[in-house]
Amino acid sequence: MRKAAKKGQKKSPIKIIAISTAGVMVVAAAGGVYAYEKLNGNIKSDALFAGTSGNAGTEKVDAFGRSPINMLVIGSDIRANAADCKLGGDCAGGSSGGDGNADVEMVVHISADRSNATVMSVPRDLMTNLPACKDDKTGASTSGGYGMINSALQYGPGCSVAAIHQLTGIPIDHFAMVDFSGVVAMSDAVGGVKVCVSNNVYDPQSHLKLAKGTHTLKGVAALEFVRTRHGFGNGGDIGRTAAQHIFLTAMINQMKSAGTLTSPTKLWNLANAATKALTVDTSLDSIPKLTGLAEDLNKVPTDRITFTTMQTGADPTNINRLVIAPGAQTLFSTIANDQSLTTASGAKSSAAAATAKAAPSTAAASASKAPAATKSALAPSEIAVHVANGTTTLTGRASELQKVLIADGYASNTDIESPPSTNIKTTTLTYGPGRAADAQEVASSLGLPSSALKQGTASGIHLLIGTDWPTGNTYPGGKASAPPANTKVALSNANVQTGNQTGSCAQVGTQDTVSLPGYGGMTPIRAYALSPNVKDSAP
Repeated sequence: MRKAAKKGQKKSPIKIIAISTAGVMVVAAAGGVYAYEKLNGNIKSDALFAGTSGNAGTEKVDAFGRSPINMLVIGSDIRANAADCKLGGDCAGGSSGGDGNADVEMVVHISADRSNATVMSVPRDLMTNLPACKDDKTGASTSGGYGMINSALQYGPGCSVAAIHQLTGIPIDHFAMVDFSGVVAMSDAVGGVKVCVSNNVYDPQSHLKLAKGTHTLKGVAALEFVRTRHGFGNGGDIGRTAAQHIFLTAMINQMKSAGTLTSPTKLWNLANAATKALTVDTSLDSIPKLTGLAEDLNKVPTDRITFTTMQTGADPTNINRLVIAPGAQTLFSTIANDQSLTTASGAKSSAAAATAKAAPSTAAASASKAPAATKSALAPSEIAVHVANGTTTLTGRASELQKVLIADGYASNTDIESPPSTNIKTTTLTYGPGRAADAQEVASSLGLPSSALKQGTASGIHLLIGTDWPTGNTYPGGKASAPPANTKVALSNANVQTGNQTGSCAQVGTQDTVSLPGYGGMTPIRAYALSPNVKDSAP
């Protein structure tokens, strides 16, 4: 594989997703034949999936036939034109102006009932197993291997989709990739984005220089804010993604509060800037298709949008790289299972509950077969199930359901045990003292009715398969659902904020992450004090 961009290279990457998540929301209202043709002509597209095997995953529909939406938003370091080269400061990487790394990757999840959303950042420095890919447009191919997650983009955005799906298990329905100059146009179109910094900050690499307090960022200043790597946190990706969430939250709220969506001139400028900046998958390559997605995005209240960064830790073999950390798999499963992170229990919002209450009685009757959901104190990964085949006719059933449970996130030591009898007709799930809630989670995952649960005297949870369950991953007539979300684990060390938290300040770093000629390493706070002749990025 081609070499990934190194930490600290001069060609700092774009760090913006507001163009694709917030900007796409405005194209719906920019009507008219000229507007349609103009905006439609702006849009660039590419294949959703570039992996050489498998696919981007399949969404699970809810009890009422509705599907969630997962979109991968990519901020690329590719310098596609002279304007991008000027902003990036380095076009030495070839005709495309760079190595083509995905230096921003965020999974934007919209729930099936459109009541809530989650935006999860994947740090560019994460080391993981990458898939084999082939870019049909360029012919570039890779056999995969261990490397930085951002390098998959070298083989097309569809390879980034394949890599994120392989890492997280989250189905990816769409992607949207943005370029350098788009953030400049977008921030100008909304009249600037108001952000706060916790202290004076100067990052000579991104050129961001701001005094402590609140500033309205336009144009290049906005780009400097979302690109800065060394100004926030410990000078790495985690502090930068937190700052990006602050910027995106501010931009979304700015759009909704400043009359942008009701002003024809502002709306046109915003829609034009958004579509020019986007490369999307082929299922989103027209204004009507983007309009549908925009309408879905706009249904989610800002206080039901959760911004997170997947949990990572330092790579023990390379101080400049990251590896997956505890909690990440639970966060991935919560998104894949369409569970809200905006309530303490992981339950749907009141809007979702109202939708379910008004649903057809047949669907409600089907759902009632599952046992009542009592929240377990354990994450699914901490619940082991002992599976036994109680028949002589269903060869391999215990092994099949063991694999299903492990794939659903239950403990890796979920095993196969000998049955007490081989003439079992009715499937049962037996649990020991104090394990009722854990058993209910397992039953809900498999679609088992409450009548299948039995309390026993032996410890642990035991699934005994009868002749009434001959095939399939879900009990006949049952409706499988995911275990309740363990939000404490999913959000632990995930830099969480919600979309209505507009007063948060980006935390300026206090470590020696920047340098000035003649001084060596220092904090971005001291760099600000030592640079009075450098103009601030914004007043």
